[in-house]
Amino acid sequence: MQELYGFNHFSFFTEMSELARKHGSFDLSLGLPDFEVDSRLRYYLKESADCVSHSYESLEGNALLIDNIIKFNAKRKNSIVIKKGEVNIVPCSTFALYTSLKSILNQGDEVIVIQPSYYTYAPSIVLNGGFPVYYDLECDFTINWDKLQSCISEKTKAIIVNSPQNPTGKIWNQNDWNQLYELIKDQEIYLISEEIYDIYCYDDIEHYSSFLHPDLRKRTFCIFSFGKMFHATGWKVSYLLAAEDLLNNFRNYQQYISFSTNAPAQYAVAKYLEVFDPEENRKAMQDKRDIFNELIQYTPLQVEQKAQGSFFQVVNFRSISKTMTDVEFSKWLTVEKKVSCLPVSAFYNSKTNSDYIRFSFAKKDDLIIDALEYLRKNL
Repeated sequence: MQELYGFNHFSFFTEMSELARKHGSFDLSLGLPDFEVDSRLRYYLKESADCVSHSYESLEGNALLIDNIIKFNAKRKNSIVIKKGEVNIVPCSTFALYTSLKSILNQGDEVIVIQPSYYTYAPSIVLNGGFPVYYDLECDFTINWDKLQSCISEKTKAIIVNSPQNPTGKIWNQNDWNQLYELIKDQEIYLISEEIYDIYCYDDIEHYSSFLHPDLRKRTFCIFSFGKMFHATGWKVSYLLAAEDLLNNFRNYQQYISFSTNAPAQYAVAKYLEVFDPEENRKAMQDKRDIFNELIQYTPLQVEQKAQGSFFQVVNFRSISKTMTDVEFSKWLTVEKKVSCLPVSAFYNSKTNSDYIRFSFAKKDDLIIDALEYLRKNL
């Protein structure tokens, strides 16, 4: 049961990173930024230690942080008008996903997972008594809406969407959300929309949140991450947008799982949002993506589609090997060619092979350059 629903996938992710460490390889396998956070963010955390209560924060979260989230989203190009009762601070996006599912699922309900997808989705469904139903994207990672519709049954209770997506870097636009709504509008089906890479959209593509859709937002749990936004993943502060009735039910379960989120970190994030310019982080990450894509052209590895967003680039390796599985190739590249990646089949429930590997470009420029220069000389 555990292997069937992907409970073993995390061990594989860590195994690849350990393999890179063991063999002294350039590690581009995991989306863990290795560069410094803004010094102002550290300053506000130090300030919070002196001026903020070290008791539990409220269930919904720090009031200043909630206000600044509302202001932050109102200033964006595709601005989202949010009411205070629609915001909840959470310890992390995985907590938000798990508890959202707990608040809506009954035993035996089905949840559609669009693959490739992050490894936490299926276990969160199973642990809450549900059954994951897998829909695989087309070979070019686009959606066939008729095939997706065929996955919907009377037992379907929710669909999980990730945009910008890990690992493909694809971004859902307004038309995609409209199409999804047409599929589910006549059933009581909820949407779990993980939008944790929301500020990382490239080449003038704008993030379009599911929460902008006037009908979807009534049935959506929309998840965001300050860890990803500020490349400070260890802070474990995220936030959730949902309709007030959905959030009230969410909190009924939250109070028994975590109750609240780190109080000093919430204050620091709130203060930093007042000075934070998301365009600086977006541009810096796009520059890293562009460095990666410029240099990989000098290797046999092939980029078929530049990532539209996120921290990741999917690459076709079949010009190098027609026979190795993507798992075998990833291990070979890590051990023999000293650059670590992940096989895209690791993002599927039962797929054992694909033509693709995934690299993270959320790394220092020097690491990206050195890794790809090594591949240029040795592949």
